[in-house]
Amino acid sequence: MSISSNDISKLAIDSQGLDKLRLQAKNSPDQALKSAAQQFEQVFLNMMLKSMREATPQDGMLDSEQTKMFTGMLDQQLAQSMSSGQGVGLADVMMRQLQRSSMGPDVQSPSDAVSPTPVVRNSIPSAYNENFQQDFVKKLMPHAEQASKATGVPAHLMVGQAALESGWGRREIKMPDGSSSHNLFGIKAGSSWNGKVAEVMTTEYHNGVANKQVEKFRAYDSYADSFKDYANTISSNPRYADVLKQGDSATGFAQALQKAGYATDPNYADKLSKVINSVSTLA
Repeated sequence: MSISSNDISKLAIDSQGLDKLRLQAKNSPDQALKSAAQQFEQVFLNMMLKSMREATPQDGMLDSEQTKMFTGMLDQQLAQSMSSGQGVGLADVMMRQLQRSSMGPDVQSPSDAVSPTPVVRNSIPSAYNENFQQDFVKKLMPHAEQASKATGVPAHLMVGQAALESGWGRREIKMPDGSSSHNLFGIKAGSSWNGKVAEVMTTEYHNGVANKQVEKFRAYDSYADSFKDYANTISSNPRYADVLKQGDSATGFAQALQKAGYATDPNYADKLSKVINSVSTLA
C-alpha cells in the first residue's frame, strides 16, 4: 500500500487544525496524543478503503470520474466514522507505544517489585516527558514527605523509587477490573499480607537470566497507603537497615537497596540513581 502526499496531508487537514493540535499538546499532552493517533488511524483506514476500491473493477456503465469522486468522499466519511469513538484499536496501540517512551528507564523485576515493559526512547518530545514527570512528582511528594517522617529517608529518594517502579505512574499494577492497585513500589503480597491482592505478569532474574512469571502484589486504597506501607517495610525489616543509613545519597540509597535484595535486576541500582537524580531536578 503506497502513501501519497494527499494521504499524509490529511494528518493535519489545515493550518488551523494543526495550530489547534499544537496548543492542545501544550495544555493537555495526553489529549493531543490521542487526537494525533486518531487522525493517523483515520488516514490509514481511508488508505485501506481506497486500496480496496482500486482492486475492484470500475469499468461499468455507471462508472465515471464523478462517481469515483463521490465514492472517494464516501470512503473518507466512512474512515472518519470508523475511527471515531473507540475506533478499530490502531490509535490505542499507537498511544500505548508512544506513552511508554515518556516513562524513563526500564526496570526488570526486583524481588519486591513489578517489571514494566521495555521502553522505546525519544519517541515523544522532551517537553511532554518533563511535564508528565513534574506532575508525577508534584502529586506524590506530599505522601513521600509524610513517609519520610517515619523512616528518615529523604522524600525525593522515595519518589524516585516510585517513579522507577511504576514507570512514572504509567505502568502501575492494575486490579482485575482495570483499576489501580496504588502499588507504586511493586511490593509483593507474601503470606503475612492480609489486604487486597493484584496478580500480574512480571519479570524475575534468576542467575542473571530474565524469566516471566505471575506474581501476587499488594493493593492499597490510596497512594498515601502505598507510601505508608513502603515506609513500614523499609524501617521494620532488618535487611534494609543499611538503606536507612545512606542519608541524602542517591547512589548510596540505590546500592544499599540492591545489596539488600530489593531487586533481582543486576542494573537496578544504576537505573534507580539516575531516576532519583531526575526527580531532584523536578522537585
